[in-house]
Amino acid sequence: MGQCGITSSKTVLVFLNLIFWGAAGILCYVGAYVFITYDDYDHFFEDVYTLIPAVVIIAVGALLFIIGLIGCCATIRESRCGLATFVIILLLVFVTEVVVVVLGYVYRAKVEDEVDRRIRKVYKTYNGTNPDAASRAIDYVQRQLHCCGIHNYSDWESTDWFKETKNQSVPLSCCRETASSCNGSLAHPSDLYAEGCEALVVKKLQEIMMHVIWAALAFAAIQLLGMLCACIVLCRRSRDPAYELLITGGTYA
Repeated sequence: MGQCGITSSKTVLVFLNLIFWGAAGILCYVGAYVFITYDDYDHFFEDVYTLIPAVVIIAVGALLFIIGLIGCCATIRESRCGLATFVIILLLVFVTEVVVVVLGYVYRAKVEDEVDRRIRKVYKTYNGTNPDAASRAIDYVQRQLHCCGIHNYSDWESTDWFKETKNQSVPLSCCRETASSCNGSLAHPSDLYAEGCEALVVKKLQEIMMHVIWAALAFAAIQLLGMLCACIVLCRRSRDPAYELLITGGTYA
């Protein structure tokens, strides 16, 4: 009965190590996705510390490749030292992922205030005739999120760009995709996106943080199971004489 329990634990442990390799790839993908998306919205949220959870989760993903290798070798070779190392590293990574979850929630809460502070400055610097980085960011966000202005398209009326152009129109990036003849004129508001960009940018950035949080929580749960199985194998190897004889090839006296 003891041998069956150990064998089952070992089988689960080997399977979990394979999952760790898959998890490593997924975590690195999530971290890279955060970096790429942040680059598109960095003008609206300049606090680079927001990227800390993404950096940590990529590092954890890289470490999981090594953990999976150590775990497989230790399980196959029945190495007590290897399994103990495996458990310790898993515990450290688990703590790191808890930190990622906490940081994710902290920075998720800061998103709204940060975007509210930055977005007004970015819109004021818009220059549609010679687009700079900030102007391209605004046009990109308005097209991607299907929005116009900060709260709605009327916000453009208070910008320097609107006053300088004097043509009573908003950028073409405010035009609905279905409005083929749209030229941005305020005389045809039905051709323009009605929703403002601030709420949608906040929602997008908070979704990014939730991706990090859920990824960290999911793989933290897997790691707990991995630590449990490794501990079962270690404890039973120390206490079950039948298991020792199985490994050494000995017989009872």
